[in-house]
Amino acid sequence: MAEVVARVDVAAPPQAVWDKLVDWPSHQEWMVLTKVESTTEDEQGVGAGIVGVTGIGPVAFKDPMTVTAWQPPPLPVARCEVAHMGTIVKGAGAFEVEETPGGSRVVWSEWVRLPFGLVGDIGWLAVKPVAALFLRISLRRLAKLVESQTR
Repeated sequence: MAEVVARVDVAAPPQAVWDKLVDWPSHQEWMVLTKVESTTEDEQGVGAGIVGVTGIGPVAFKDPMTVTAWQPPPLPVARCEVAHMGTIVKGAGAFEVEETPGGSRVVWSEWVRLPFGLVGDIGWLAVKPVAALFLRISLRRLAKLVESQTR
């Protein structure tokens, strides 16, 4: 299983960060090359369905997901976990938000099984640095967005 983790500190309270993280349509404002939309009537909580579309034009893939854990603030560590249910990406991902003296810390983790067996595992060696960079850039954009909205 491939793993990638990124973190960012945000000068905003956990509730404001959480609200932006789980506002699926707003992901296109901060997530690199990705749009997310709800696929179920209930957009939040365990069982909610979402689909992310990542890429540019015809070079894009769909990543259907189901929310499997939902622990919003004011818990010490708020957590939203999803199961990736697609044909390309399978596995799990999680956003965690915890309060820090200056605001909040967000940790974004992905644990995925890539297609093509051993070839996919070897390909991960080339893809992991790019995936980690995209997560870091996305989280920095999220931090700037939330901070600008909470001033």
